[in-house]
Amino acid sequence: MPVVQCRMHIHIIGICGTFMGGVAQLARAKGYTVTGCDAQVYPPMSDQLAQAGINLIEGFAADQLALKPDLWVVGNVARRGLPLIEEILNRKLPMVSGPQFMADHVLGPTRLAAVSGTHGKTTTSALLAYLLDACGLSPGFLIGGVPENFGVSARSAADGAPFVIEADEYDTAFFDKRSKFLHYRAEVAILNNLEFDHADIFADLAAIETQFHHWVRTLPSAGALWVKAKESALERVLAKGHYSPVYRFDHAEGAPARDGSDTTPEPSARLRLVATTPDDSGRDRLEVWLDGEPQGIVTSPLWGDHNRANLAAALGAAVSLGAPIADLIAAVPGFRGIKRRMQLRGERSGVRIFDDFAHHPTAIATTLQGLQRHQRPGGRILAVLEPRSNTMKMGVMRARLAESLAQAHAVFGFSGGLDWSLGEALAPLGSKAQAFDSLAVLIEAVCREAQAGDDILVMSNGAFGGIHERLLATLAACQSPNAHTSNSTGSDSSARAAVG
Repeated sequence: MPVVQCRMHIHIIGICGTFMGGVAQLARAKGYTVTGCDAQVYPPMSDQLAQAGINLIEGFAADQLALKPDLWVVGNVARRGLPLIEEILNRKLPMVSGPQFMADHVLGPTRLAAVSGTHGKTTTSALLAYLLDACGLSPGFLIGGVPENFGVSARSAADGAPFVIEADEYDTAFFDKRSKFLHYRAEVAILNNLEFDHADIFADLAAIETQFHHWVRTLPSAGALWVKAKESALERVLAKGHYSPVYRFDHAEGAPARDGSDTTPEPSARLRLVATTPDDSGRDRLEVWLDGEPQGIVTSPLWGDHNRANLAAALGAAVSLGAPIADLIAAVPGFRGIKRRMQLRGERSGVRIFDDFAHHPTAIATTLQGLQRHQRPGGRILAVLEPRSNTMKMGVMRARLAESLAQAHAVFGFSGGLDWSLGEALAPLGSKAQAFDSLAVLIEAVCREAQAGDDILVMSNGAFGGIHERLLATLAACQSPNAHTSNSTGSDSSARAAVG
């Protein structure tokens, strides 16, 4: 991103998160002097920030006041009790949240496309930004992941170009408990799905629906709302009132009628993807219908039903932003995915290791379903899960874990940091599931079980102790994975809790 002349100095607290790191890069590109701090300063975000000429400080010590920035931009990681935060408050220094800074200093009158939903925000945002770029619209973006087509999580928009932002429902800062997306006045907004999550800040699904309702009612009547069809929670949000036109998207196994009507009682979808015969590699081939008329066949590089919905959402929003549907269809196969979303991290001794951000039972199940369609002959899925999200740590979703993992041939759960029994939660899976409190022992057990043709699917919303490289190294150290066909994974009673 080119940097223009310098303006005021901002200091970002919690700069190494994907969102705040993106804010930093966008502010730097606009000419702000940017510094920042975080509890841990490490790649890949530290490398992106260094390349942008942004100086980083480790920790939240009060001596950072000596920098005397014009404005403190406070990330969600910052909490009361941190020395730096306490001094900012005691001295009544000017501070704003990251989303508020984006709205006031970065986005301005830019044509904004915002992508919301419990699941799929990052993939859909990356798809939309890529499709707009492929159609020559040169969008800017701020995404909660790193799209492989761009190599960065944020970039500025060209003059007059749209901007794509991942619109998160999590709260904004310790002094602003509204959802982040309430700061974004989107011209085009996607509502992809809505389930209960973030149990640490929301009491129930109704509380999240209220935040969506507040946001939807602020969006312009000249805009567009792209809403996934047949989602009851989203229909409840819309029933509370909206001013923007609503267009629905969906994916199906059968074509809609040419007049655009549906045989179901739910509102018909303006844009629909209809599954056809897969290509020779097993990739989805989808017929694109828009306004009741077929537009052509698209070959999707993404796996799973959930990604059909993500693709439909991105195509619909891109149409509203002026991209020709024929150009969009032609561009889709060039999408290279996002790091940590079904990312192939490597292959050793015939065993593939995939990395995915899935941490909610619905996301776990759909991720497994997507991989299942692309298994190699005779291969199995070995699922490795770290229940790390705040909601998971609270145990709110534990009753759904076993069902969400049922498609895996063997399950290895890491119980570190939990105060509830992961072994008990996985018990309905019987002998094919185990829970470990030692990551080293878990890795050994996975590698003992793996055989050529298997896929190891690692699911966590954190770094998971560098497990991917450790699995690859352990597999490489073996002559070859086991040739047995049993789903039993051995035992180590000192470090695991057998299930069943």
